[in-house]
Amino acid sequence: MISVLQIIKEQLVNIHLIFRLSVYEIRGKYLMHYLGVVWQFLNPAIQISVYWLIFGVGIRSGGEVNGFPFFTFLIVGIIPWFFINPTINQGSNSVYKQVRLVSKMKFPISILPSVSIVSNLFNFIVMTLIMAVILHFKGIEPSIYLIQYPYYVFCMIVFLYATTLLFSTISTIVRDFQSLLQSTLRILFYLSPILWDIKMMPAFFDPIVKLNPIYYIIDGFRNTFLYQKWFFADLNIMFYFWVVTLLMLFVGAALHMKFRKKFIDYL
Repeated sequence: MISVLQIIKEQLVNIHLIFRLSVYEIRGKYLMHYLGVVWQFLNPAIQISVYWLIFGVGIRSGGEVNGFPFFTFLIVGIIPWFFINPTINQGSNSVYKQVRLVSKMKFPISILPSVSIVSNLFNFIVMTLIMAVILHFKGIEPSIYLIQYPYYVFCMIVFLYATTLLFSTISTIVRDFQSLLQSTLRILFYLSPILWDIKMMPAFFDPIVKLNPIYYIIDGFRNTFLYQKWFFADLNIMFYFWVVTLLMLFVGAALHMKFRKKFIDYL
């Protein structure tokens, strides 16, 4: 518990530094590109077009999913994934990537995963606004269920910080972990109900899919924008999500505090 409180304190005290480093990271990422930050949105747009053509037009022959066009079903589920996937990848590698620079400075290493989260959060907010415009033109207007949107964003940020804090420590100590993680995320993308509806699968598959905490987030966004269901509609899955997330946060904080002074030894 002491480790978690120490980590949270470091985030709050250095919040201005986190935002400043996030802006530098975004600028540096596309510094040598002619289109600059446009690639932040061009890449997802290309991927959505490909998935829509293959899974919507091709495999489903333009069929609807739970009364909604496949394209609508797809963008509401995949936009959180475009935040989750790069954040876990970058955040998990953030300590190993920067520790050589910051090891000789008075610098709270625990904010490095937060920098990855905030730098991708800007992109996520803009893409959510674009999604809202698309939904408007599809005839889907905001409802009372939109008030739970901040709750699901909060869930996603806490989950991502807990995950990246834990994984960044493991990844620094055992470099094979980063390669394993990238492969696992590719598999998780297809196992999470982003491109398909969970009702399409046999009943025994249902609890297996829900073991994945990302399911709670993806389903929550669809409940908010499409299905109009409250976040407490299924208390079991809600309780499971928070138990897993907080457990990862406690373990991640404890490991980070134990190894933070030795990170440089693993380079």
